[in-house]
Amino acid sequence: MMKKVVNTARQAFATGRTRSLDFRIQQLQALKRMIIENDAEIKKALNADLHKSECTAYSYEMMGLLAEIELIIDNLHDWAAPQHVKKNLMTMQDEVFINYEPLGVVLVIGAWNYPLVVVLQPVLGAIAAGNAVVIKPSEVSEHTAKVLEKIIPRYLDKELYPVVNGGVAETTQLLNERFDHIFYTGNTNVGKIIMTAAAKFLTPVTLELGGKSPCYIDKDCDIDIASRRITWGKFVNCGQTCIAPDYVLCDKSIQGKLIEKIKETLKEYYGDNPKESPDYERIINKHHFKRVLNLLEGEKIAIGGEHDESTCYIAPTVLTDVKPEAKIMQEEIFGPLLPILTVKDVDEAIEFINKGEKPLALYAFANNKKIIKKMISQTSSGGVTGNDVFMHFTITELPFGGVGNSGMGAYHGKHSFDTFSHKRACLIKSLSMEGVNKLRYPPYSQKKVEWAKFFLMSKFSKKKLGLVLLPFVAIVAALILKKYRWQLAGRGLQLALAFQRLL
Repeated sequence: MMKKVVNTARQAFATGRTRSLDFRIQQLQALKRMIIENDAEIKKALNADLHKSECTAYSYEMMGLLAEIELIIDNLHDWAAPQHVKKNLMTMQDEVFINYEPLGVVLVIGAWNYPLVVVLQPVLGAIAAGNAVVIKPSEVSEHTAKVLEKIIPRYLDKELYPVVNGGVAETTQLLNERFDHIFYTGNTNVGKIIMTAAAKFLTPVTLELGGKSPCYIDKDCDIDIASRRITWGKFVNCGQTCIAPDYVLCDKSIQGKLIEKIKETLKEYYGDNPKESPDYERIINKHHFKRVLNLLEGEKIAIGGEHDESTCYIAPTVLTDVKPEAKIMQEEIFGPLLPILTVKDVDEAIEFINKGEKPLALYAFANNKKIIKKMISQTSSGGVTGNDVFMHFTITELPFGGVGNSGMGAYHGKHSFDTFSHKRACLIKSLSMEGVNKLRYPPYSQKKVEWAKFFLMSKFSKKKLGLVLLPFVAIVAALILKKYRWQLAGRGLQLALAFQRLL
């Protein structure tokens, strides 16, 4: 079955219909209509999977997709246009440019934590770049996956953009097929499986993974503001966000005040009982519920800890005096647990961060921006937000992606278009000036080498290029004057001869 799906997509791609920018825009407009016209059904599925309210479903899933579709439609002609590049002296009369072309048939495997946006956002880039796309939603968010399988064929070209649902067996079958690019969002262990499968065909991959994203709070920071922003970022979607602050590093002197402010903020956001709040989500299933709950073993709970397996509810929970070797510090939490570890200063925080794998995101709060920039310069992560969380993700001009164990490749906005495009180097040479080309033809000599070095290795600004060409122009002018000096008389002849003598 999977072979047939992929072959059908490849045959459809071979017809060339995705080459047309108008066709791509038409498909993107159809996706926009799909989201708008199926608003209620999509929200219902998101609520069934993760207990998302209508407001959070729209704000965190649908709104971003609609905005990105508009961005792509408005800019696609510019993005897809040939990009002319600087030339050297040997190619001054030639046409030299980068041509953006589609990769072919690509596979997009989505994640369950934001099951609409995480699967469709890379699909937007793949369509914009002119590819056929096999779309694989996460089977864990089963209600949203079923809705996508039902509605996407109603709006998009069925041959070019098939939806495949299923679990591990179906995904394994898909990975046995040859693709021109694989885009995967999920955890590091599965990312390794994806990369291994892709290696059989030398298929390039984009891996959007995760990791333990640290959050450093300087003791001179405004704790009130830091607490509000961190509390929002940690507990939105019940902590099931790949760029959520995984743990906090701070001076012991501010730990008590930080806990107090987080407690106040949680009450403001979710009321006295978060379980009753329409804005507080649930753990995706009982498997992950037990996994997250297991991380609490032996830890000191300062806030929360309440849970209900029947509804997969775990309250927003803060842990204090956590040890670096604790079980909760050995893997990405991906749930509503916030460990606090104490450090004496920014240097110790940097040392701690650098001992671990490179995270997907890094957060630092400080009144002094030099501290934040020190964190940036002395650590490595997929992205950074200073004095807030998540916000680098919202800027489409910034590439979003990981580094090392947190992933490879990036997307969002034009970065998505670039990810799914082949940048083809193109040069169309002039058939004139063959004399210059003699430098590269045998027989060779040291003189030819020196001239070739001059033409190929010299770096010129427009101003310098003008100065270099000036003697050549003067020589040509002198030769013209010499040839036609018999036609000149009086002062004009004298000036011409004087100019010639200067050369």
